[in-house]
Amino acid sequence: MQLSIKRVVIASAATALLCFLAQAHAQNWPTKTVRFIVPFTPGGANDLMARAAAEGAGKALGQTVIVENRGGAGGSLGADIVAKSAPDGYTFLISAAGVISNSMIKKSLPFKDEDLVPVVMIGVAPSVIVVPKSAPYDTLREFVEASKKGKGFNFATAGTGSTPHFVAEMLNVKYGAKLQPVPYKSGSESTTAVLGGQVEGTSEASIIALPHIRGDGRFKPLATTWTKRISAYPQLSTAVEQGFPDLQIAHWAGLHAPRGTPPDIMDKLAAAVDKAMHDPANAEKLRKLGIEPVGGTRPDFVTFVDAERKRLGEIVKAAHMKEE
Repeated sequence: MQLSIKRVVIASAATALLCFLAQAHAQNWPTKTVRFIVPFTPGGANDLMARAAAEGAGKALGQTVIVENRGGAGGSLGADIVAKSAPDGYTFLISAAGVISNSMIKKSLPFKDEDLVPVVMIGVAPSVIVVPKSAPYDTLREFVEASKKGKGFNFATAGTGSTPHFVAEMLNVKYGAKLQPVPYKSGSESTTAVLGGQVEGTSEASIIALPHIRGDGRFKPLATTWTKRISAYPQLSTAVEQGFPDLQIAHWAGLHAPRGTPPDIMDKLAAAVDKAMHDPANAEKLRKLGIEPVGGTRPDFVTFVDAERKRLGEIVKAAHMKEE
């Protein structure tokens, strides 16, 4: 009996010590460079939001935050690196919609959904449905109705499960459009396909689309698929305003941590990113690029991720979306 009591006391003491050490670690964190892993190549919306968050969070935390691009496998390569990293608060994933949808679409992944934990939203680059300037459609309604005739339209995407793919399937499933998703390796390739006339249209992040709308004028925008108009281009109405209430999706970026990362550390990082996104100078710089800063708390992001998983899961099933 005495031996059992001693074991309980020792176990309790060990647990208390571990809790104390974890709290001390969280209070002192970060004591070295923090890594943000971007699972895509440089230059895209996800990468640009990552760099804005890294710069702002680094200032708030008083520590260097670096961005590493580890693209490949539709974002799964970078996600796997983070999922298998030590949960010590020094490696985080710049997440996107694929973190939610890849497990629904891909045949297999080297990690499980629960291996990555939501930390905070960074921002969104609203998606814009675009067609060549010469196209005879001026509204999303005209484009959808025209697609229903004949063989339908080819719609460029950045690959299976990408945001443009979801835009096409939402229009097909919810509104009877006849859009055939054509997967390209990247958003830049799908943009080139639209400009070159190989496909009838696409949906691309505002930061990619706006230069071809405001700049060279080679894109005709039909609608933005986010819940609000784009700050940098407010004259473009939303799909909701045009009578497509279920077409709400954007290129978003957030932060996920390896499972087991101390909650206090995740809350501290979330607060730093939120502060960065609400810094007037930083926010204005992002909005000019077509990015809407968001920030928020960890519970806010958890709620968003859970809702998106349910909503996108319904589209995956209805459209029979699967890895090619």
